[in-house]
Amino acid sequence: MKEVEKRFALLLAARDSEYVKKTYGGYFNVFVAAFGEEGERWDLFRVVEREFPEMSELDNYDGFVISGSPYDAYGNDSWIIKLCFLLQTLDSMGKKVLGICFGHQVLCRALGGEGGKANSGWDVGIRKVKIVKDLTPFRSFLEDLDEIPSSLSIIECHQDEVWEVPLGANVIGYSDKTGVEMFAIENHILGIQGHPEYTKDILDNLIDRLLNNGSIERGFAENAKIVLKITEPDKKCWEKICRNFLKGT
Repeated sequence: MKEVEKRFALLLAARDSEYVKKTYGGYFNVFVAAFGEEGERWDLFRVVEREFPEMSELDNYDGFVISGSPYDAYGNDSWIIKLCFLLQTLDSMGKKVLGICFGHQVLCRALGGEGGKANSGWDVGIRKVKIVKDLTPFRSFLEDLDEIPSSLSIIECHQDEVWEVPLGANVIGYSDKTGVEMFAIENHILGIQGHPEYTKDILDNLIDRLLNNGSIERGFAENAKIVLKITEPDKKCWEKICRNFLKGT
């Protein structure tokens, strides 16, 4: 009997940068390269352009990924409000939902948590996330790793953060900069503040853009680039965590 093809949806909350379009063909390809596997179907919905899956189609998907975004997850743009409603629906259906950066924050908001501007300002570079080891939800995401690590380094680029997780959520990762780096609800909701899908060159280009548009200062940008050169994120491990979560292994 032929195995049913697994189907996933990327809810893209950012417009493709010129660099990512030229180098990778768009953020969709970056996400599929990080989390996708052979024999799966991945669909793209540009929610930032108000492209959403039909409600009647939701049950056909095994999981959903919400990307990062330059927009505020606590903003009231009509597409963000619609996205919150969609996430509430997916939660009530028990669907697997993985939120990355903005996705982590908007998932938190939709399910009753709270977030906003980080008191400590921008976090751009590579950050060590400490893992809470004694929580059951996290164990299933890591069950085929040799051991549960005490910390994992991840690429970060954000100035907002989660302040309070939704009722029933467990904080399973934190850092010296951000109190909620990762949270989970049962085995179907996972939020990650960092960018497991990013490569170092994507962040390097993003730092240039943030500097050029005045979001960050030159000294800050230079320091972030130094850290980027001398530090490696645990990219393969993060990708495995995300795949384990989405595919239910």
